[in-house]
Amino acid sequence: MTTTTTPVRTDFKGNDASLFGIVLAVITFWLFAQTTMNIGPLMADDIGMPMEVMNIAISLSALFSGMFIVMWGGFGDKFGLKKIATLGNVFGIIGSLLIAFAFSEAASGMVVTGRVLQGLSAGAIMPTTMALLKVYWEGPARQRAVSMWSIGSWGGSGLTAIFGGFMASTALGWRSIFIISAVVSVLSIILMRQIPEAAPGAGKPGRTDWIGIISLAVALASLLIVVTQGSSIGWTSWITWALLAVFLAAFGVFINQERNTGTPFVDFALFKNTVFTGATISNFLINGTAGALTVSLWVLQGAGNMSAAEAGYLTLGYAIFIIAFIRVGEKLLQKFGPRKPMIWGTLIVLVSIALLMATNTMQGTYQILAVISYSLFGLGLAFYATPSTDAALSNLPNDQVGSGSGIYKMASSLGAAFGVAASAAIFTALQTSGLDIVGAAIDFSGRQDNVAVREAGFVGLAFNALMAIAALISITFFIPKGKKAEAEA
Repeated sequence: MTTTTTPVRTDFKGNDASLFGIVLAVITFWLFAQTTMNIGPLMADDIGMPMEVMNIAISLSALFSGMFIVMWGGFGDKFGLKKIATLGNVFGIIGSLLIAFAFSEAASGMVVTGRVLQGLSAGAIMPTTMALLKVYWEGPARQRAVSMWSIGSWGGSGLTAIFGGFMASTALGWRSIFIISAVVSVLSIILMRQIPEAAPGAGKPGRTDWIGIISLAVALASLLIVVTQGSSIGWTSWITWALLAVFLAAFGVFINQERNTGTPFVDFALFKNTVFTGATISNFLINGTAGALTVSLWVLQGAGNMSAAEAGYLTLGYAIFIIAFIRVGEKLLQKFGPRKPMIWGTLIVLVSIALLMATNTMQGTYQILAVISYSLFGLGLAFYATPSTDAALSNLPNDQVGSGSGIYKMASSLGAAFGVAASAAIFTALQTSGLDIVGAAIDFSGRQDNVAVREAGFVGLAFNALMAIAALISITFFIPKGKKAEAEA
């Protein structure tokens, strides 16, 4: 594949209209596509889709985003950043419309395919739009543009449950979410048309590591099916063991390929930098705790008889705190270095999950705890985000920052995919199994007809608490004390 694209136009300066188009592209994933984490049960019930399959669908977008984000970023450098960002918007339009018009016997296939396309969309949009900001915005204008990009990402994720629940409760229904998403993507394409094409890496030698990409995709897809479907297929079934064998074989091929190719998809040499390693591992685990939001919202709906909208409104504090305090995380980084704010942020996330684990309380009490918890969750992520990113990337040589940022962002998406998938699988399996897991040790107040849902929620949330603890260990072990992280790396 060749390109005649001019590497970079120097006569264009980014403006607010084109910036708005970029922000809209980011929002299509973080606000619209992520609504499935809240309204998944409602969607599944409406179209007759097994919840086990819906669990896969919920995780697929983050999974495919994570698997291919590095590839799309490389394609953007070679063939044109705007071209790949536009392609991402097109994927988003098709994926959203497939979900919006999923009916009858084809519904499950349409939703799953739509979620895959939404993931590919996010993987293409995230690195290329950020790169366009670096190319066409300068100085204070670039800082403002990056802040707007971050608000589109973090703010969109914070408003997901509220927006999704609200739209699902209206006469328009949940399908309107994805129709609006498609319209927003079209508007993004129109506003971004004025941005000149830019291909900073055009003409540079380099081959795409297709073996690495495909082997990793096969490995992760096999593992995801085992995680989400293991209980329904049967943990001792030959199908489960066959999928595990496929995972091990594909992952082995991936490891061997990355070690021996000259142009690896994932450069393992980056992990010789212990600070980068610690930041990336903790980033994977912290993003994995998104499963706590999914499980708690399902508990509120399944045990508390709340609608998706009513449960979503309780998450308002999450959006407010993450947007309001993300710059505070930046200031803490400047004052203390990355280690302390990363630890503080992770501890706050752990406390928020611990509060959500109180599923044995009365409904009114749990709703109050949920409001407090979601606010703390947003605060913890706000403290963690910027210091973690800085710790990962500032410690890499300039010629490795591009690869490092791709791997770091991949860890975010894959962490969210598997955290949500595992949490949802635990919740769904225990809810329907009838097993008395913690009921003998914990007294569940109030209604007893919903204890199975509350027990399942407790165990699913406990899994997320373990991920937060593992993230804390990673930070403590790998990230140096004080402001010396960069020097010691």
